[in-house]
Amino acid sequence: MPKLETSSEVYRANRDAHLALLAQLDEQVAVAVAGGGERYRRRHRERGRLLVRERIELLLDPASPFLELSTLAAWGTEFTVGASVVTGIGVVSGVECVLIAHDATVRGGAMNPYSLRKTLRALEIARVNRLPVINLVESGGADLPQQADLFVPAGRIFHELTELSALAIPTVALVFGNSTAGGAYVPGMCDYAVLVDRQAKVFLGGPPLVKMATGEVADDEALGGAEMHSRVSGLSDYFAADEHDAIRIGRQIMSRINWRKLGPAPVGCAEPPLYDPEEILGIVSADVKVPFDPREVLARVVDGSEFDEYKPLYGTSLVTGWAQVHGYPVGVLANHRGVLFSEEAKKASEFILLANQTDTPLVFLQNTTGYMVGASYEQGGIIKDGAKMINAVTNSTVPHLTITMASSFGAGNYGMSGRAYDPRLLFAWPGAKLAVMGAAQLAGVMSIVARESAASMGRPFDEEADHERTAAIEAQIDTESHSFFVTARLYDDGIIDPRDTRTVLGMSLSAVHSNTVAGRRGFGVFRM
Repeated sequence: MPKLETSSEVYRANRDAHLALLAQLDEQVAVAVAGGGERYRRRHRERGRLLVRERIELLLDPASPFLELSTLAAWGTEFTVGASVVTGIGVVSGVECVLIAHDATVRGGAMNPYSLRKTLRALEIARVNRLPVINLVESGGADLPQQADLFVPAGRIFHELTELSALAIPTVALVFGNSTAGGAYVPGMCDYAVLVDRQAKVFLGGPPLVKMATGEVADDEALGGAEMHSRVSGLSDYFAADEHDAIRIGRQIMSRINWRKLGPAPVGCAEPPLYDPEEILGIVSADVKVPFDPREVLARVVDGSEFDEYKPLYGTSLVTGWAQVHGYPVGVLANHRGVLFSEEAKKASEFILLANQTDTPLVFLQNTTGYMVGASYEQGGIIKDGAKMINAVTNSTVPHLTITMASSFGAGNYGMSGRAYDPRLLFAWPGAKLAVMGAAQLAGVMSIVARESAASMGRPFDEEADHERTAAIEAQIDTESHSFFVTARLYDDGIIDPRDTRTVLGMSLSAVHSNTVAGRRGFGVFRM
């Protein structure tokens, strides 16, 4: 392992840049945690209700971690940061679960298009990783002015809940408040429903709608109160005296489901890295155009800093090898100098096949500008070699975990198991960039195309207009490739502090081992 110069000017500049990024991240996370703001939080408390994160904290096992997902969903949009719902993975009565919890301080927990995406992604994570789901419900349903973007795709929530039940993955609804209209089907479709007395309101139509539709006059309790559903309709399985009682019952349910993981347990002793994870902030370049050695990052992430590199002298722009993280064996693919050549593509394909033969999960550490272009590379077969790598990623059946460390551009994003290739979980560092190509390159391409178009038509080329257009395009791509913009649209599962990478990977590996961990069979390792 090369010696890291922590006293160097470059190290200090990198560290300062990343601390500034983390300060920006902390500021936006605080906005998400604040929900609807102090006024609505105070009103919620005055009604005798717990705040959403208080409910989660009481539900989770004491002192256990919570891997929150998509914290900055809806950032930069007209909707509140966090999208009125909190999702994540935590341990309840010793069982790893996906939690989906409405924040009623934001428009009564009403669903907008981003909260829908966030909820559906959480349910997908539960299904593919075989994790029980606990819904902490208090929502007025769809934000009606947004119904055109919600009504059709929101039906997928019910589809996912019923599919989880069919797969024998337990689903629980703890209903603390409103669960109305389509939202009434959440407790209706969960395996277990717990309703809080005098708070839970579960009905397809509330008093105003019933009166308008039928002329009947009925109050909330008669239409959908916890006692009615517990004594009359049978929708409620457990009648909770208050919120604390509902949380107690939820924990009791999870203690009785006789849950067993299907994946293998961690092996050996999970020795901490020999090098300080704090140093990652100084390793990673402040400028995404400047490469850094991912081996230095791995030395601060994997158990005992032990990394058994595979083909170290071949395809050197991609680092591959074997390691353990918190006792879980993994194969690692990490970009070094960004560009993927044919050698890197073939090396990656072969490595992925080996990991599948040994049922070893794969960790992708992205910092790529994509596959190499140019006449000699096209003639050398870069397309077919890149296709082999993407084929291997697509058909690999071991769990994939992806971290976007810096750049993730072009088809390199696909070959390194980006969102379209269904990694079990995908996180980004705050300095990460995601786009079809770098901002300057994209703007430059557009300028060249415009210049050639003008020449082909015999028109003079307006240099001043081109300069303005190029600057505008570059600014647009800079904005759209920013990590906050990307995570706001659920293209990853959240932004993490680089220093927490080992912990996040450990929790993620534990979660994916709830399901079977098995590679694709039916082909041998072949040379390419």
